[in-house]
Amino acid sequence: MKMTMNNLGKKFHKEQFRGSMLVLPLFVGCMIFYFIPFCMVVRYSMRSSAGRNASFVGLSNYVDLVQNEMFQLAYGNTFRFLVVGLPLILLLSYLIALILKSSAQQYKLLKAILLFPYVMPIVGTLLLVELLFVNEGAVNSLLVMLGFPVQEWLESPLAFLIVLILYLWKNTGYSVVLLLAGLMTIPEEQYAVANLDGAGPLQAFCYITMPQMWYSVFFAFLFSLINAFKCFREIFLIGGKHPNINIYMLQHFLNNS
Repeated sequence: MKMTMNNLGKKFHKEQFRGSMLVLPLFVGCMIFYFIPFCMVVRYSMRSSAGRNASFVGLSNYVDLVQNEMFQLAYGNTFRFLVVGLPLILLLSYLIALILKSSAQQYKLLKAILLFPYVMPIVGTLLLVELLFVNEGAVNSLLVMLGFPVQEWLESPLAFLIVLILYLWKNTGYSVVLLLAGLMTIPEEQYAVANLDGAGPLQAFCYITMPQMWYSVFFAFLFSLINAFKCFREIFLIGGKHPNINIYMLQHFLNNS
């Protein structure tokens, strides 16, 4: 028995060593290209300048940054974009996934259509926005036909709504695919048994759907968050270096600083 335990211990340590050797190149790469540069950036951020004769100033640079009015504007718009956009995209994606769940095999074309905006090039997205919302665009042409005044869509508070709709249109399809994959793994028998026990839709959602879709929801949230920051590329191209104050984001502040 003692020999068996020793053999198992040696085998475990041997496999642990092999695993460590496999992870080591990735760990070294992360240290060299991510962690060490990050530490250097933090060190330089606490100096008066980037030169050799720069003095240590502590957190005063961060205090100046927080007190900067343009940073406050960019941070506020970015925070508002995330707070509004992330819940909307998750809710909308979940509702579409529920619709597609019952006949997922019959909606392959629809799923392809939903993913099309996600893979659409940035240039195509920019051209689409300009086609619709510039002063001589399709939306203003329609307003003129209906007898309404022309709107400067990208130079008004409506610009925030436009970029929010752009974010939802471009990224909802990908989240739908992730959530739909999670829904398809839940056996229908569980819902049937819960219904026989008197469970309502809310109870079924809380005790059956969410516990088994936690990882799908987490990855949908994670990718939606990443795509929200990627969406700032389109916002920068649409609004330029000095856009309307409602869509002045952190990327604008970084590029203008």
